[in-house]
Amino acid sequence: MCLRHLRAALRRPVLLTFSLAQPLLWMTFFGFLFQRTATPELLKGVDYLTFVTPGISLLSVLFGASQSGVSLIRDIQTGFLGRMLSTATPALAILFGKLLADLVRLVLQALLVVGLGCLLGADLTIVMANAPLAFLAVAGFALLMSSLSCLLAALTRTPELMGAYVHLVNMPVLFTSTALIPSRHMPEWLARFATYNPLTVTVEALRALCLGWQGPGLLPVVALVCAASIMLVFSTLALARAARME
Repeated sequence: MCLRHLRAALRRPVLLTFSLAQPLLWMTFFGFLFQRTATPELLKGVDYLTFVTPGISLLSVLFGASQSGVSLIRDIQTGFLGRMLSTATPALAILFGKLLADLVRLVLQALLVVGLGCLLGADLTIVMANAPLAFLAVAGFALLMSSLSCLLAALTRTPELMGAYVHLVNMPVLFTSTALIPSRHMPEWLARFATYNPLTVTVEALRALCLGWQGPGLLPVVALVCAASIMLVFSTLALARAARME
């Protein structure tokens, strides 16, 4: 199942192109638009493009993961998922194979966006000691948002509602996190809310890797992975139920 979805992604290069074009536009607009207003004195000695590069790389993960359920809707509507579940293959293996393919694609995509940020002028200082925690956080965040997308796809089974989900969930998650602005520049109530945003946890872990800043710690990242695991279980149950109803 993992190889099937990876091959499908490679056969649709337009989707991969737009997945990379969107964060590149965000990086260009935000990186250079706020370059003068967000001075290094406000950002622990780094320029805004350097600060925002990890956040924009995770923006590509957020938007890519939110599209994860679209292919499931297609499999449900064509009856392919029902035929797969009529075999000895368990629903968890079917869903996890798909999510594993999404995970590989999204992590590679995030790394590529970081590389594009360096080409645009981001001055990153990689601290390899923080790499395991950063990878765990990025993988957990990608799994959480992909599983949520698959859960909603299994419950709604309509691409139109998935489109509404992308706009209603992604924007609040993005703008209530520290992906684009430090928490100390937020209103107090928003900064407190941003602390519990899974995107904030992932961004801070990635900045610990790319900028050498202090990370979120092990406990928030473990909580993120646990939340992703729970969401995976719920989406698996919803997927099996949706296939039986077709």
